Amino acid sequence: MAKTAIIIGATGLTGSLLLQRLLDDDRYQTIKLFSRNSCNINHSKIEEHLIDLFELEKHQDLFNADEVFCCIGTTKAKTPDESTYLKIDYEIPVNLARICAKNRIDTFVVISALGANKKSKLFYNRTKGRMEEDVLRQKIKNTYILQPSLITGNRSEIRFAEKVAKIFMAVLNPFLIGNLKKYQSIHAKNIVNTMIWLVNNDYKSGRIPSNEIQKISDKV
Repeated sequence: MAKTAIIIGATGLTGSLLLQRLLDDDRYQTIKLFSRNSCNINHSKIEEHLIDLFELEKHQDLFNADEVFCCIGTTKAKTPDESTYLKIDYEIPVNLARICAKNRIDTFVVISALGANKKSKLFYNRTKGRMEEDVLRQKIKNTYILQPSLITGNRSEIRFAEKVAKIFMAVLNPFLIGNLKKYQSIHAKNIVNTMIWLVNNDYKSGRIPSNEIQKISDKV
């Protein structure tokens, strides 16, 4: 039976790669996109809804699918205002999970971050930790919270600090072994490999750290 998937954040690095993969996957008949800006792709599978993501509840009747992928996220440099940052990295994923629970969507995948911890002194990690806990509180049957380390790949936007970090991590990665392996940077395509594998196979629900994401991707 052909499936329907929903993507939030399809214009970002990981979300755009996920969209391309699902468009090429015969298991999927419809890909619903919800975003502020168009992905500018003309394809028979795409059903695009341009909405205010801060008002997802107003459009919850449109959220009917087999799987929902939340690839939304920002950075401190891009969104220095903490209240706006909180709306993007906490409120959107949590509200989306609530809609999934209400509409009986059994599979929810969200990208968080390595180091997410609601008790962290760092605002970024604390926000991600709160988001994870409240997503899990919705008790969606198949909930996969991916916790990648630094994500690499070709972005449409230039992030200078991130570019420097990627160069540094490329040198450091070979030395991060054993218990430190989870801190290795990870390419967005490997995250996408794992996301698609998870929703089409049996795997335990919950948090998945970066090294496990890579491990799953390697066997795809």
